[in-house]
Amino acid sequence: MWIGTLYALAAGLMWGLVFVGPLLVPEYPAALQSVGRYLAFGLITLPLAWWDRAALRRLHRADWIEALKLAAIGNLLYYLCLAAAIQRAGGPLPTMIIGTLPVVIAISANLRNHQRDGRLPWRKLAPSLLLIVSGIACVNRVEWEALRSAPGADPMRYAQGALLALVAVACWTWYPLRNADWLRAHPDRSPRTWATAQGVATLPLALLGYAVLWVGMVASGSAFPMPFGPRPWAFIGLMAAIGLFASWLGTLCWNEASQRMPTALVGQLIVFETLAALAYAFMLRGQAPAPLTMLGIGLLVAGVMWAVRVRPEPAAAEGHAA
Repeated sequence: MWIGTLYALAAGLMWGLVFVGPLLVPEYPAALQSVGRYLAFGLITLPLAWWDRAALRRLHRADWIEALKLAAIGNLLYYLCLAAAIQRAGGPLPTMIIGTLPVVIAISANLRNHQRDGRLPWRKLAPSLLLIVSGIACVNRVEWEALRSAPGADPMRYAQGALLALVAVACWTWYPLRNADWLRAHPDRSPRTWATAQGVATLPLALLGYAVLWVGMVASGSAFPMPFGPRPWAFIGLMAAIGLFASWLGTLCWNEASQRMPTALVGQLIVFETLAALAYAFMLRGQAPAPLTMLGIGLLVAGVMWAVRVRPEPAAAEGHAA
């Protein structure tokens, strides 16, 4: 359990990087950032795929189709919506909305996977969920007030950002549930191999997306300098860093956690991503969190610490008790 928690913590620390990436290159379209990140991810996995080629050959056609679905929705579509949301509403609002993922995933998994994983009793799960929701509410209150006081704020643009962030939440509620389904159904397969397989599946999608975007910009007469934009080395370096750390290593660590822990529990540990994103955002701003934000972070951590102590009850025992 604790090894799985440490893997989830490592994944969260690396995934937090994706919230500051769009702020570092704000002049780059969200679609270009999405295909650029996953093009880097796919290229990074090619030598890894060669090294792991024996294990990859054991994957069947259905496995590759599943990896393609996970890559399309959990990678490309998720990050496209997230990057667009951050560009429209700034960093805080999407972080606030994505911060609800621990609660959304925990509830979804508890309703969906209790026959396989056992059910985390609601009466025991409720305190951790309440702590997490309270912590998110505290952080949200501070960030929302800052958002409202920003000069020249465009409510419609912020609304668009909020809607895109909600779509990102939907994508990443679906992704860990389906990803965990595959991992739990294949306990003999390496989480590293599955992370690499998703990278290989992402590569053709990213290449196609990059080509379509490039042709579309040329056809529309866009002044944006393709293929790497006005700051090519900054863009390439950022995409390579996010592709390596947030995509491959983050996915590897999350797969390790998902194979060790019930889905309803590991879903709550995505709170580490929210904490990391907030920490990076404040570092980028060069300011310390407000007292209410610190209280919220403390509540989030307390909720996670409570959650890892909860053990699932087998479905049979639950039915007998009923």
